[in-house]
Amino acid sequence: MRNIAAYIEELAPLYWAESWDNVGLQVGDPGAAVQRVLVALELTDPVLEEAESLGCDMVVVHHPPIFRPLKALRFDNRPARRLLRLIRGGIALYAAHTNLDQAAGMTNDTLAAAAGLTEFEVLKQAGEERYVKLVVFVPRGHEDAVRDALAGAGAGHIGNYSHCTFQAPGTGTFLPLEGTNPFIGQQGRLERVEELRLETIVPESAAAQAVQAMIAAHPYEEVAYDLYPLANPGKVRGHGRIGRLAQPVSLAQLAERLKQALRTPAVRVVGDPERMVTTVAVGAGAGADLIRPAASRGADVLVTGDVKYHEAQDALDLGLALVDVGHYNSEAGAIGSLAAYLRERLAADGHPVEVVESQAGRDPFRFV
Repeated sequence: MRNIAAYIEELAPLYWAESWDNVGLQVGDPGAAVQRVLVALELTDPVLEEAESLGCDMVVVHHPPIFRPLKALRFDNRPARRLLRLIRGGIALYAAHTNLDQAAGMTNDTLAAAAGLTEFEVLKQAGEERYVKLVVFVPRGHEDAVRDALAGAGAGHIGNYSHCTFQAPGTGTFLPLEGTNPFIGQQGRLERVEELRLETIVPESAAAQAVQAMIAAHPYEEVAYDLYPLANPGKVRGHGRIGRLAQPVSLAQLAERLKQALRTPAVRVVGDPERMVTTVAVGAGAGADLIRPAASRGADVLVTGDVKYHEAQDALDLGLALVDVGHYNSEAGAIGSLAAYLRERLAADGHPVEVVESQAGRDPFRFV
């Protein structure tokens, strides 16, 4: 379970979550073994029954069931009974909420894709990924293995280029003391070795895993390396996305596209259905707080969920159209993306864990 949590937190670190949120492992022993994981939008009775019937050891959800501080745990109400069933059944529960909303390829990115955006950026910045410079000294002939290990752990990526490093020759010195088992040289004798200074850039969040991979690939018993903080601007993270459609469409056409992509019979539209839109902003979940940021950045329309009456009026006053696809529909597409990500990471590390996408999740709203 600890490995699965680490994979999720590599994608969406816990510190990305809003201060009011509650993310991470909510039920279970982090050291417990896991054979099957169910990924769902939220924990409902049907989802829990699905997890039980499939023999899942862990459920990963987007909406945290334990959200506000618990004042009581009474089993005469449904939410508490679900937690009791999890505990009795030995099923762990993990939640990734507002941190997942900021992650690449997840809720906001899948909603942007449903709207027809192929290139987009963060709408409202919440932070910026910092970089560090990683420098390691490698005996000649082993630099390629170390470089490959670093690239595989997330280092050396600049834009659409990977394995980005710089190397320069030099002479390394060391004196193996008693109790050492040197790869080169002998105990008690000062060694001078032809080495390469290999340096690269790595996101701060991936630095620990990059160092671990580098040490595993390095031939030396003790690896000499340095980490330097950098002032380079990093990758921006945050809420919502904004981009331009390849071709302008009417608001009604965009609404129809979203209905088809999200497989919903209806959406709510604010604005003239015949209005042509090109710049589209999206905000998965309850995204009315993105109305003003979207308008200020020149969006023609904001695609989101849970819009209230006065929020719709505010959008009209700002000249911004809205398409409210519903909270569930705006986020459900990320369940498959998260499940695919976990499968890929587990397989890459040789963990025989099955990851299942929930089929029991449903939008609570019905159209009549």
